[in-house]
Amino acid sequence: MARDTISKLLDEVASGKVSVEDARKALEGVDLDEDTYLAAVDHGVFNPVDAGTIVKASLAPSGGSALVIVFFLWGMFWTLYWSSSMLYGLFHHWDQQQLSYHLGMAFTTLVMMGIVYMKWVLPDLIIVKYRRNKYIPEHKKDWVEYKV
Repeated sequence: MARDTISKLLDEVASGKVSVEDARKALEGVDLDEDTYLAAVDHGVFNPVDAGTIVKASLAPSGGSALVIVFFLWGMFWTLYWSSSMLYGLFHHWDQQQLSYHLGMAFTTLVMMGIVYMKWVLPDLIIVKYRRNKYIPEHKKDWVEYKV
């Protein structure tokens, strides 16, 4: 995807190559009204795409991935804790309510890990497909009418 000058300038400001004052001086004469801004934002979101187009969102920057790794380590610890305590209780004849609590906590932790995995790890990939007609249209050259 081609990047415009403003995006490049913002990346350079974020990396420290260009100072904020220099970026402001470079953008002094730029006039951007609200209609143009909304048209640019809505361009890729609301325009219909052709069938077969692959729409792919990029992954989150690496700053979020460290937090995801820490969350998965936390989730694996607590899943192992609740599962092993449930097995311990199973062999020591704990009552059913206590065992179901430990199983529920293990499943809750696994569900939270699944939600985080689906939200921040899996890339968003959509292949655009349109529905076909629900009926086959009649073709004159293929249609033979038999008389009885």
